[in-house]
Amino acid sequence: MIKVLIADDHHVVRRGLVMFLKTQPPIKIVGEASNGQEAVELTQSQKPDVILMDIMMPVMNGIEATRKIRSLYPEVKILMLTSFSEQNHVIPALEAGASGYQLKDIQPDDLIRSIISLMDGQTQLHPKVTNHLMPVNSIHHPSYRLNTLTNREIEVLKEIAKGKSNKEIAISLFITEKTVKTHINKILSKLNLSDRTQAALFAVKHHVE
Repeated sequence: MIKVLIADDHHVVRRGLVMFLKTQPPIKIVGEASNGQEAVELTQSQKPDVILMDIMMPVMNGIEATRKIRSLYPEVKILMLTSFSEQNHVIPALEAGASGYQLKDIQPDDLIRSIISLMDGQTQLHPKVTNHLMPVNSIHHPSYRLNTLTNREIEVLKEIAKGKSNKEIAISLFITEKTVKTHINKILSKLNLSDRTQAALFAVKHHVE
């Protein structure tokens, strides 16, 4: 059972999500928040596994709430569910600790898959978001941390930046999923990052493609 908290200031949106998610066996709705502050408070009392977080909300916006929740409860997965796909919304959200970023035009079945994938530790980025984040030109970044990666680790990092799962990376690079996991652990260690979402963001910001 995946405990889900919904944070959105639009009542109709919240009701729609609740009605749909309640029909999905692996999902249990544990609370609804109409602003970021309520999301923080409900996270403390309800201990959700996943939070569906809107960005533009009163009192405290979704990015601020994400930053606070992740600092207090790092085990909670936060999936931004919003209408905004621009970099000035996406990058701050991921930097704040969001585990994924989906747009509200996502298909219902894809939303369920995204929630389940988050629990498996996979980054979930809407294709439109990925396209906006991917740099136009590839520029070698002189960061010493990046230079510590092997060629194979760079290849894996590029695949992570595309939002691919371990299985998809394994197929793409003709290696086993176990090997992919080993490479990812080394990448996170060398780049001093905590998860693959941060690795994807690092790759985008430093033009690794």
